[in-house]
Amino acid sequence: MPVQLSVDRFEGPDSSIAVLATEDGASIDVPRAWLPADAAPGDVLTLALSRDVAATRKLAEETKKLQGELKATDPGGDITL
Repeated sequence: MPVQLSVDRFEGPDSSIAVLATEDGASIDVPRAWLPADAAPGDVLTLALSRDVAATRKLAEETKKLQGELKATDPGGDITL
């Protein structure tokens, strides 16, 4: 479900952080690079998030592989500090 956010302002030494305001007045900070190049304070943006099933599956496979590699080199037992 898309939501609308308004560009409130840009912050940071190089104005690289965009402060977006939600309809209920909350603020969300995002990298300015995520916004359209011509976005300016006062503009209203529409945001929609969707789940990427293929990317989720790929990440799970990569994580499982890495965990297997780490487990293969783990000597087990307690950690000594």
